[in-house]
Amino acid sequence: MADERLPTGLWLEARLRHLTETGIPYYIANKGAYASGTVILKLSLLQGNCRLLGQVRDEKGALAWMPLLKSEMVAESDADAYIRRAVDRDPDVWVIEIEDRNGTNPFEGKTLE
Repeated sequence: MADERLPTGLWLEARLRHLTETGIPYYIANKGAYASGTVILKLSLLQGNCRLLGQVRDEKGALAWMPLLKSEMVAESDADAYIRRAVDRDPDVWVIEIEDRNGTNPFEGKTLE
């Protein structure tokens, strides 16, 4: 059975265009493989803390997000160190940094606990 999911790059282009239209600042910290690759979101609260979420699929195959570090909020330096290690392991990973004082994930999908 063929996988009917959009290529990661195309999916991100649409999401990032929406961020631009709504005035949400973002930065592509690592451009991964267009056709595939997972996404890491760094949600910066602009106070030295951030949330770090990784793209996953839930048990039904729907898009979801999983916290990547032990606590909900982490120091930006800890998040940056995690991101460097992740990119070293898998250069195809996409890393998107989003500035939001509330740490709200603007992409669809529930956050798993």
